[in-house]
Amino acid sequence: MASTTLQEGALVFLAGVVLVFLIRGIRRAVVSIYLTPLRRLRGPPSDSLVFGQFKRIGANDVSSHQKWFGEYGASFRGTGLFCAPRLWTIDPRVINHVLTHSMDYYKPPESHKALGRILGQGCSYRWPVSDRRYHSETSTSRRRTMNPAFGPTQIRELTGVFLAKANELCAYWNVQMEGSGSLRINVMEGLSKMTLDVIGLAGFNYAFEALNTDLPPNELSLAFNEIFKQPPKFSLSSILGNALPSLGIFRDAREKTVDAALLTMQRIGKQILAERKAEILRESSEKAHTLEKKDVQGRDLLTLLIKANMATDVPESQRLSDEEVIAQIPTFLVAGHETTSTSTTWCLYAITRDPSIQQKLREEVFTLSTDTPTMEELNSLPYLDKVIHETLRLHAPVTGTNRIATKDDVLPVSQPYTDRHGNVCTEIPIAKGDRILIPIIALHTSKEIWGEDVLEFKPERWDSPPETIANVPGVWGHLMTFLGGPHACIGYRFSLVEMKALVYTLVRNFEFEFAVPSEDLEPFGLFLQRPRVRTETEKGAQLPLIIRPCKRM
Repeated sequence: MASTTLQEGALVFLAGVVLVFLIRGIRRAVVSIYLTPLRRLRGPPSDSLVFGQFKRIGANDVSSHQKWFGEYGASFRGTGLFCAPRLWTIDPRVINHVLTHSMDYYKPPESHKALGRILGQGCSYRWPVSDRRYHSETSTSRRRTMNPAFGPTQIRELTGVFLAKANELCAYWNVQMEGSGSLRINVMEGLSKMTLDVIGLAGFNYAFEALNTDLPPNELSLAFNEIFKQPPKFSLSSILGNALPSLGIFRDAREKTVDAALLTMQRIGKQILAERKAEILRESSEKAHTLEKKDVQGRDLLTLLIKANMATDVPESQRLSDEEVIAQIPTFLVAGHETTSTSTTWCLYAITRDPSIQQKLREEVFTLSTDTPTMEELNSLPYLDKVIHETLRLHAPVTGTNRIATKDDVLPVSQPYTDRHGNVCTEIPIAKGDRILIPIIALHTSKEIWGEDVLEFKPERWDSPPETIANVPGVWGHLMTFLGGPHACIGYRFSLVEMKALVYTLVRNFEFEFAVPSEDLEPFGLFLQRPRVRTETEKGAQLPLIIRPCKRM
């Protein structure tokens, strides 16, 4: 009897929580709809009373994005959860304003919670909007401490690691091909193993040995795979769980598995941190002097970060706690593994689709007589550079980014626009709490910015890129792949050189062709754009290719 009463009480409590959340959401949506100045903008009708157009922000609906921007202009009113208006924009001037005024436009709270739950307070994590000035200064100090670990000097030192693992990937595939002249593979599988090995060694001197078929997966590798092997499912319960994480009533089996994996990562992270600190202190005592900034050198990023953090001449305000240092481990893993392997997958897709590009690239990489070029030699290859640029334009791995306004503001626009009442406007008023979505794929495929051939993969466009891209505020290449402003991706040099080393090595060793008709391949993903086979969607992300040994030129 008592058990039944408890169950009934729990159900009543759960229903009450859901009701409160729905009422708050509906109230917030109603207030937004009738009070936000975004209501003046034109835009497409909402798809759903609950989800709005949220499910259409990813790579699956690029054609819809192009249609909307073609009809409503560079900025329009879309809808989010509970039909709350949000600004969709690919206007470079608007984007520049939002990203450079980082204290006024933050990642929304739900993004903080989702990232923070996995990454802790790593460098990709953004603080809540309250106390934003204090937290902005703290974030700036952290990045200042971390910057040397991602500078050109450090990446130059890591180029050898990139190339060694790229050649190990070739050996991994050659073993599978032994005895036959070709091999059908899902290239994403091998690329994922290779980039995991790289970030393990380059990030914190940890050997995953993912490409070593003689060894079973180690504990950290298994924990990482548990967290990231399957993306979270998008549903109303997942939204409620993200909004009310402390209650723990919307948690599913996947989240419990992730929690266990996170505990493993934290435990191993503490062990790695203690070992690195002990090594650094031992080195310092042997040299008989205190650690200073000028002593910060080493090979892996975590050791550099610890040294910089322990230097006696670093201000206390710039130091990271042990917990914050440990949080960099999953941050390094996510940023350095997933996006690079996905970008390289899309590069192989592009050069396989056009064999003439593949051949031209192969001819260029063979102008160098070494399998282990320096960073400067990799950067000296112009066609390789253009292929990488074009890949990260047309196949940007991250589909978009969003921000929330922390105060009322006015956004400048590149061109006047007509609102829903027929008025010609030269700015966009924004209210505190308004959401802004920057769809990177739509920006990179805008005909107004890139020209009529925008959907073609043309490395030659980078010989003379259109003047209109000069206003795109990206940290690299006038692209938003690595974002822009004070919170742009701190590791973009790492990713670029690793990708160049990988493509350089693979094209020298293999010829690539599709294992399925190219028209059967499509992009998908809400936040991360990956390829899949239309008739095999149950298998998730994959790029089936046939590889053959390449004849040395």
